[in-house]
Amino acid sequence: MRKLALRDEILLSIEKPARYIGNEVNAVMKSRDVDIRFAMCFPDVYEIGMSHLGIQILYDMFNKREDTWCERVYSPWTDLDAVMHKEHIPLFALESQDPIKDFDFLGITIQYEMCYTNILQILDLSGIPMMAVDRTWDDPIVIGGGPCAYNPEPLADFFDIFYIGEGEVVYDELLELFKKAKKEGWSREEFLHQASHIAGIYVPSLYKVSYHEDGTIAAFEPVYDDVPKTVEKQIVMDVTNASYPKTPVVPFIKCTQDRVVLEIQRGCIRGCRFCQAGMIYRPTRERDLEMLKEYAYAMLKSTGHEEISLSSLSSSDYSDLAGIVNFLIDEFEKTGVNISLPSLRIDAFSLDVMSKVQDIKKSSLTFAPEAGSQRLRNVINKGLTEEVILDGAGKAFDGGWNKVKLYFMLGLPTETEDDMKDIAHLADKIARRYYEIPKDQRNGKCQITVSTSFFVPKPFTPFQWVPMNNRDEFLGKAKIVNQEVKDQLNRKSIKYNWHEADVTVLEGILARGDRRLAPAILRAYEKGALYDAWGENFKYSRWSEAFDEFHLDPAFYTERERSYEEILPWDFIRIGVTKKFLWKEWERAQKEEVTKNCRAGCSGCGASVFGGGVCYEGKN
Repeated sequence: MRKLALRDEILLSIEKPARYIGNEVNAVMKSRDVDIRFAMCFPDVYEIGMSHLGIQILYDMFNKREDTWCERVYSPWTDLDAVMHKEHIPLFALESQDPIKDFDFLGITIQYEMCYTNILQILDLSGIPMMAVDRTWDDPIVIGGGPCAYNPEPLADFFDIFYIGEGEVVYDELLELFKKAKKEGWSREEFLHQASHIAGIYVPSLYKVSYHEDGTIAAFEPVYDDVPKTVEKQIVMDVTNASYPKTPVVPFIKCTQDRVVLEIQRGCIRGCRFCQAGMIYRPTRERDLEMLKEYAYAMLKSTGHEEISLSSLSSSDYSDLAGIVNFLIDEFEKTGVNISLPSLRIDAFSLDVMSKVQDIKKSSLTFAPEAGSQRLRNVINKGLTEEVILDGAGKAFDGGWNKVKLYFMLGLPTETEDDMKDIAHLADKIARRYYEIPKDQRNGKCQITVSTSFFVPKPFTPFQWVPMNNRDEFLGKAKIVNQEVKDQLNRKSIKYNWHEADVTVLEGILARGDRRLAPAILRAYEKGALYDAWGENFKYSRWSEAFDEFHLDPAFYTERERSYEEILPWDFIRIGVTKKFLWKEWERAQKEEVTKNCRAGCSGCGASVFGGGVCYEGKN
């Protein structure tokens, strides 16, 4: 019987103790005598981390190796965090309950900027030196991956290695190199140096940065001649035959994604100019329909889940969507399995499908116009017209729906006051479309929820050069929309929510930051910053004090326009999509020109260098 790392009295005193005991269905147990112990970490609470598909894929892939035992670790919630600090309990892995410090690798998925202090919590509770330069072979190799690794620089001081791209590609090569290093008695520094020669592996300590007097980067260079000047993104081209878990771990408690997740494709053909995922995951690659059918059966059987969800950035663009959807309905609906279909465009086919798999009276339809006016939707290349939105809403209302969620962004480049007010106008037009239905045929009152987030320019997007609004500008824009909603004829049918401005500003600082932010991130953590993505825990004052202490000006990272010639902190990473293309898209945005999606016409973004996917459809 396993010995738990936490005593019974501790487990009984904290919220949701099942977060920390492990031993879930399909959790992998192995002998401690394996060559490699790998702790896979999602730096957020268990319910969020257990919902992350990427970790499930890597967990399955690593554990297929006989020489490796991959275990999981998540951020302890604030109640247990306090107990662990007070009683000096080291952070532990769920499967073995062994201390993380005893592992060979600690792999951390960096999914969003607001988890950066949680990463420091993981290191702190594990007893691993915060600064990579202070670590020895007595400490794990700390690896970062995921979307935020595409600008790793704010976290460069804390990580030994960043893996740029999809984990299925070169991890085996890295693990084999580690075994060789141990067998031949290499120093830790020698292992890291050799690791830098593996494609997609970035070792921050092997690069030096210099700055101009104005604070911009003067040079970013490797410290040794044999270290690559650029790091190439690694992606799986044959996603059908790539590793995918037939027996994912089933959580003990309800999680954000408490269901079987079937990834149907990677990448997106749409090219929205604000969307980082749409650029860094190019080109679009689809999984084979027969493979998806096989895995749907296997995963439902092995987990006992009662819901299955299709996963992709834009499910409607999967070329055999009708095939997979009709298969799921025909095979599983009668057995009581719910089918979740996110990321669908609201067209006749999608509405027909949703009417079969959803309780229309309970469910709401989601549209993400992102901008209120057609002009601004053209600027961001959303590819969604008002006519399409109103037509989709109309079809939905005719089909019995009466709840609609609308998602927009405020602070987009070139935005005017008219664009902001058009958010309220569009919501009102949708409500009007509902009330055109004869009263005796309506399904109750129309409910439209309008939500606005604040725009953050991200690396590797056409908007990576643009200035971002400050806190007061964001709140001023939300006030304009709020007042305009109140002035609409159907205001009683429209509810308006907006995001927190301070959190958005911090996200913007970290998203486009450089290495000079690391000491401030550490100081913010020391001041109590933790779970910054959770509103009840976030205090901007901790961060502003930390920035002041290190003489950092947040506006330098957020409100300043960049030139094409400026060296950006992430310019050393090659993602296929070229800087030249992104700049051309920024110029097209300023002219309000729309760029076709990848299937309608190739725009020459550069992703064809990977030799497959949507770039080569019909050319084989």
